[in-house]
Amino acid sequence: MARRLPPLNPLRAFEATARHGSLTKAASELNVTHGAVSHQIKALEAMLKVQLFERAGQRLKLTLQGAELLPSVTSAFDGIAAATARMARPTGAGALTVSCVPALLSLWLIPRLGGFVAQYPNIRLKLNASNDPLDLRSPDIDVCVHYGDRDWSGCWFRKWSDLELFPVASPSLINNRPIRSVRDLADHVLLHGDDGREWHTWLAAADALDLARGPQLHFSDARLSTEAAQHGHGVALGDSVTASGLLARGLLVTPFNLSVPAVDSFYVACRSGVRAAPAAQTFIDWLFAERDMSMAAGGVAVAGQISIRKRRVSGKVQAGLADQ
Repeated sequence: MARRLPPLNPLRAFEATARHGSLTKAASELNVTHGAVSHQIKALEAMLKVQLFERAGQRLKLTLQGAELLPSVTSAFDGIAAATARMARPTGAGALTVSCVPALLSLWLIPRLGGFVAQYPNIRLKLNASNDPLDLRSPDIDVCVHYGDRDWSGCWFRKWSDLELFPVASPSLINNRPIRSVRDLADHVLLHGDDGREWHTWLAAADALDLARGPQLHFSDARLSTEAAQHGHGVALGDSVTASGLLARGLLVTPFNLSVPAVDSFYVACRSGVRAAPAAQTFIDWLFAERDMSMAAGGVAVAGQISIRKRRVSGKVQAGLADQ
């Protein structure tokens, strides 16, 4: 069955106008007249039988229908641009220094590095375990894969993945000291990869903030708290990206079926001047391709045997992974 798609030029006019909030600026970018952009948008609206923009002062604002359409159009154009860029440039060579969240580097990126090295042998990688925002401004760092809130003005960045948080423990710990309900966590050491906000958020969602607390261990990042959980030292909070391989291999288990969204996300970011370098483009494209393959293979299922109904809480979830 043939796809029924809108013509390319109206979609380009729509995407540029939405990005700039202005017909005039969109026309300048596309090197056409103001009237041509307006005509293309009206043609697209007529085809879709919806209104895509409304006037908000001096700017154009997307309607609900326009806001629904924009992410797909933007993603499609980004994909076309990336694919044509890959065809037009050499694979890339030289040195590339990458700063990556410690847990993501150890538990997700390193297991996949063999594929990158085999595919791009002329790119020499140097990998630093860090989530320091200052890395993005450092001339010694080319690409950052960091956890944060995308407050990186003046830089190129793109969201790589959202996260869900949930308790994890070693099978031997669960066998020796069974967890049959959330109350049994009082008999276990809680392992923290942050200042305690993550566990607070999960316990709030489980309606267990009054849980008696036993011994607790705090680590500088989630990689270390996850390692401690593997060694049977207690129960940590894993996430849907970095814990997936450990869960798949049976090195960790999830006692509960309850997860909570992390407050921020993983982003790939770099200085605007670095983004055009062939080696940087190659590595960034590879990162997103590996993410897509992981998602297609099926993400981690939080399928613990103990069912917990998530407590409704008002306001924004306050958990964080700032030191993951």
